[in-house]
Amino acid sequence: MFIDEAKIYVKGGDGGNGCVSFRREKYIPRGGPDGGDGGDGGNVIIAADRNLHTLIDFRYKQHYRAKRGAHGQGSNKHGKNGEDCIIRVPVGTIVKDAATHSVLEDLNREDKIFVAARGEKGGRGNTRFKSSTNRAPRRAEKGLPGEERWLYLELKLLADIGIVGFPNAGKSTLISKISAARPKISDYPFTTLTPNLGVVKVDEYKSFVVADIPGLIEGAHEGKGLGIRFLRHVERTKILLHLIDLSGGEGREPFRDFLIINKELLRFSPELASKPQIVAGNKIDIPQAREKFEKVKDKFNNIHIEILPISAVTGEGIEGLITCIADKLFSGDTTTQ
Repeated sequence: MFIDEAKIYVKGGDGGNGCVSFRREKYIPRGGPDGGDGGDGGNVIIAADRNLHTLIDFRYKQHYRAKRGAHGQGSNKHGKNGEDCIIRVPVGTIVKDAATHSVLEDLNREDKIFVAARGEKGGRGNTRFKSSTNRAPRRAEKGLPGEERWLYLELKLLADIGIVGFPNAGKSTLISKISAARPKISDYPFTTLTPNLGVVKVDEYKSFVVADIPGLIEGAHEGKGLGIRFLRHVERTKILLHLIDLSGGEGREPFRDFLIINKELLRFSPELASKPQIVAGNKIDIPQAREKFEKVKDKFNNIHIEILPISAVTGEGIEGLITCIADKLFSGDTTTQ
């Protein structure tokens, strides 16, 4: 199951209490105070882990607490510090404060960590309060309570290319053709219910990651279809691959579809809509789609956008599409068309 949102409670460890104690050893008159300090509480730490790909673990466990510090003891024995609580999340997870919704940390690379709740200091034992005027202090401090709060975790997949388009445009078929990903493929709308990732190998030294996003429809920003819930996963991408169905199935009009999807992207995020796009017309293996391509191509030429004809089923045009993506991606040319 793919889960990309979670709410958790975190609490740092409380500090241990300081100790009130006096030396009572034979042959040592007026031994004096020897109460040790309490140990510090542990921290709650969130760490990015490339081996994780979903936040599903947080559906079954929401509360995370670090260990408290041990109390001080006599003979100047200081309490042991509490152990940290390590929470592992997928790379690409954003940590937000649940109360203010402000972003606290973006764990966008492996092994990056964030201290989500700090443990507090242990209290001082009575040895700390000895002075020339107070040789037998009978006071010690209590440990301070650890920091606590609720957090939102939001996963945004890390990919170089994000594939967008209407349902049944062939996005899942394409990603299965160009990578080792094996998403569910069928001829009914919304076959893809969660994002899929695939690695495309260009040559021996170059590769890029593609994200296949569930299909959008007109009114997605209002929650129609699957809405725009999954668009967060292409916010980090460098280039959008806009896949268009040229077959005209279900009354589709390719150029109109292109404009509708871009309008939905704009309503979700102007920054996302401004990302450079590569447009591919799919299903060129169908005769009526091949006939329609030239007319569609003219419309895109009028707005100075090139459309590449491909067939995700037969593989026609796929090699040229990968070359186009690689040239744009590795040349650093990610300016908006």
